[in-house]
Amino acid sequence: MTDLSTGPFPKGFLWGAASAGHQVEGGNTDSDLWLLENVAGSIFAEPSGDACDHYHRYADDIALVASFGLNTFRTSVEWSRIEPAEGRFDREAIAHYRDVLETCHRYGIAPMVTYHHFTSPLWLLAGGGWENPRTPELFARYAEVVTAELGDLFDVACTLNEPNLPFLLGALGLGAKTPGDRRHIPMFVNAAAELGVDPAIIAPFQFSATQAGYDVKLAAHRLGRDAIKSVRHEIAVGWTLANSDIQAAPGGEQYATTLRHDINERFLEASRGDDFVGVQTYGRHAFDEDGALMKATEGVPVNQMGDEIYPQGLSSTIREAARVAGVPVYVTENGLATTDDAQRVQFLEDSVDVVADCIADGVDVRGYIVWTLLDNFEWIFGYEPKFGLVAVDRATQGRTPKPSAYRLGELARLYTS
Repeated sequence: MTDLSTGPFPKGFLWGAASAGHQVEGGNTDSDLWLLENVAGSIFAEPSGDACDHYHRYADDIALVASFGLNTFRTSVEWSRIEPAEGRFDREAIAHYRDVLETCHRYGIAPMVTYHHFTSPLWLLAGGGWENPRTPELFARYAEVVTAELGDLFDVACTLNEPNLPFLLGALGLGAKTPGDRRHIPMFVNAAAELGVDPAIIAPFQFSATQAGYDVKLAAHRLGRDAIKSVRHEIAVGWTLANSDIQAAPGGEQYATTLRHDINERFLEASRGDDFVGVQTYGRHAFDEDGALMKATEGVPVNQMGDEIYPQGLSSTIREAARVAGVPVYVTENGLATTDDAQRVQFLEDSVDVVADCIADGVDVRGYIVWTLLDNFEWIFGYEPKFGLVAVDRATQGRTPKPSAYRLGELARLYTS
């Protein structure tokens, strides 16, 4: 462990667990990804279904966060629930999220709220999704309503979660790189048929890696930030980025430099006017001169996905974010997919050491939030990856905290005592 004589973490440091509506709530039927999960030819391993039933069990889940000794719960509000039809805002959904946030306060937990965590209303997808020039103003209207209704209950807001992820996925050979490509991918073709539109305009947030997608997301972030500030100027606003530690294998220096700019740096440059930037790092990616991703060396510990366990990558991305964006940094996601919780405990200890070293070097890091609270729906991978601090029985929805949950609380007490 890092020598604490270098000084404790700053007062008010956020220690927490992260979650996202669609991945835990269940029954998010008015969302675009619900459609994509369920059409023929879907690339999703399985549909989200009732997920972890967090929509009904949120109070017990928030109580768990408090019981671990954490002080923060990063959660999201679902646009598709709040605005299930364009221009129609659902009072019952708003009241539900208000109760979620009030429950956090009852347990002494500070909520950090993400306005958009990958999922969008189905009507937005039918209209061109995240490549439609109207989407930024539609997102800003939604952000204004959410802030007016709920903004008295949180101090930190994330507009968009991982707008750069599609570009990282593209570098890994996943997803469509042009709108025309979607006409040849069964999931998009079948979703378009359900909606009665051209597959080329099916541009969900998570899978849009086009220039139009970049422009629309950037504009949505900025208009959304301004909308939040117009209602409650005191809320700290930023976005969260999937910033991998991008490295060069022998001969891959130029390729890695280009990727680092496209995936990390240009999004960090766009963060310069924000109150903070969220860094979300799970390891590193090393590319050779042909753009091929180098696999983990034989004998090196790997996670459940077969990727090298590399907590040191977080140091690179925190320092890169602080240097390029020039704003305070929150680690809004960091975690390990593993069925061996002892591995997770070691990963958390190593990762917190990394954060401590950054702080000791003068980097303004204000929070460390683990992905994720519950073993949940991990998008195209379904329920197989286990990132959670809490195990969830898929048959009964029973919760079982893992030793790593309590170890994280111990680390929080150790570093902030």
